[in-house]
Amino acid sequence: MSKSCVIVITIAVFLGFLQYARVDGLSHRFGGGIHYWTVVDDVDLEEVDEDGVGWFVSYQLRPGSLLGFELDLEVLPDDFAGARETVYAPQAYGIIGDTLYAAVGIGIYYSDDDFAEDPFFNLRAGINLELLPRLFFDVSGNYRFTEWDNSITRDIDTDTVTIAAAVRLEL
Repeated sequence: MSKSCVIVITIAVFLGFLQYARVDGLSHRFGGGIHYWTVVDDVDLEEVDEDGVGWFVSYQLRPGSLLGFELDLEVLPDDFAGARETVYAPQAYGIIGDTLYAAVGIGIYYSDDDFAEDPFFNLRAGINLELLPRLFFDVSGNYRFTEWDNSITRDIDTDTVTIAAAVRLEL
């Protein structure tokens, strides 16, 4: 799937969910969090870390049902997958469930002034707790299907597992 197709699909899905903006019971949640990531297989390259910590900002659209939509922008350190600069990973998710939930997503890595050749796909399971009115704490486990391909990591095929925590404020 080409980069432009991923971007067009992501925008189309997001615009489709915006139609819910006129529905009563719609909630918008903004927040951010941290996650620990590790690769599933060993990577025998000195320039490539096999685990680390990343940060993300998050927006959720919750139309008052068991369905939701999420946009994230993840920021990973410059040693992620052998990148020479900070890695950004915009992502989009479809969510089913509320307190206990599952999500499926798609994203793409951006670093060194270029997008990755292929998108990655993500499966997530988590628990989302309302700590105070309109303040949510979300803990999730993620499995990311990805291929790393840059000047350092030619054709390394290893998936990534993450554990994440986020805090979101509902408006």
